[in-house]
Amino acid sequence: MSLTTEQQMLVEQRVTNDAKSPVVAYLLLIFLGGFGAHRFYLGKTGTAITMLILFVLGWLTLVIVIGIGLLIAVGIWWIVDIFLLPGLLQADKDAIRQRHSTDMLHAPVKT
Repeated sequence: MSLTTEQQMLVEQRVTNDAKSPVVAYLLLIFLGGFGAHRFYLGKTGTAITMLILFVLGWLTLVIVIGIGLLIAVGIWWIVDIFLLPGLLQADKDAIRQRHSTDMLHAPVKT
């Protein structure tokens, strides 16, 4: 069973309303990227916490030289995320679309 055109339009409207803002995601990445704020925003909590821990440990251990490697790793991760962000945003939209489509298919029909 597939969605009617009206249902598809409703799903797309909900996707537009619920999707994460690319502007906010990029601003978080640029200004708070080391803390993993953009990943928290996109719901990638596990990798966000990992990025945050590496960043904090990097600064705490900077005086014993270990921190340089950790901060370099976070910096490389930050640069890679600049290119990964469009895909993460699209994956978020796809998940929202799938959820609303499934909800629409299982919703009771109004008479």
